[in-house]
Amino acid sequence: MYLFKRVADLREALRQEKKAGKRIGFAPTMGALHQGHISLVNAAKTQCDIVISSIFVNPTQFNDPKDFEKYPVTIKEDILALTAVGTDILFLPSVEEMYPGGVNGEHRHYGFGYLETVLEGAYRPNHFQGVGIIVHKLLEAVVPDDLFMGQKDFQQCMIIKKLLEITGIPAKLHIIPTLRETDGLAMSSRNMRLSPSERQTAIQISRTLLYMKENIKQLPFDIIKQNAWKQLEDAGFQPDYIEIADAENLQLLKEPLPSGQMVMLIAAKLGEVRLIDNMVTA
Repeated sequence: MYLFKRVADLREALRQEKKAGKRIGFAPTMGALHQGHISLVNAAKTQCDIVISSIFVNPTQFNDPKDFEKYPVTIKEDILALTAVGTDILFLPSVEEMYPGGVNGEHRHYGFGYLETVLEGAYRPNHFQGVGIIVHKLLEAVVPDDLFMGQKDFQQCMIIKKLLEITGIPAKLHIIPTLRETDGLAMSSRNMRLSPSERQTAIQISRTLLYMKENIKQLPFDIIKQNAWKQLEDAGFQPDYIEIADAENLQLLKEPLPSGQMVMLIAAKLGEVRLIDNMVTA
């Protein structure tokens, strides 16, 4: 696996590969890798000739500076994991490389519209602008044919889909299903911050989503959400939101769609750790 820290060096290496007609797949990450991240690389390997991953903890998408400071960093382990799975290139830039004008400098504003006003957008103002800024920069550095992202960050995937439309970048977005631990907890870098007892409690999020999924056609949505809220509070969570939305456009729903997929989304705090998860109807 080759490691690059500068955009110019990465572009030069990729120029040669593209000149040879190689298909480029890209899986951006913020590190603290788990099998969910590795599944993105594996998916890219099945469809692309050259697979690139990046590790960059992006300061502009953190609303809480403490959250940024506490984000787990496991670079040595991440490099070993990416090497073991056969990643071709790792892009590991510094903050200065990605923000030469400074993190607080002027940045483009992206017209994400409704998508950044609900759910994570409502609870984390400007979060998706930060996501848009860094993913646009990474896409311009890599210029991939295919982009691989995880379904656990469902709203973020929709934001990136919109970003591709706004920028006209021709990469094809592949959304890879959420990987879960054996007890159902969605794999997440933030799980590393859970205490042993919190880790046991955390499985209630996926159990609550399963309850919602099983009852989505049987009970009124307001009753489902009330019951789900109580389940999480009783387990020791502080829910931010519990919603059911159209999986196509994230419009919040009050009753089942006549056709098409729906997605159930939860964000809740357990101690100091904020967890998100979702499930899509069949």
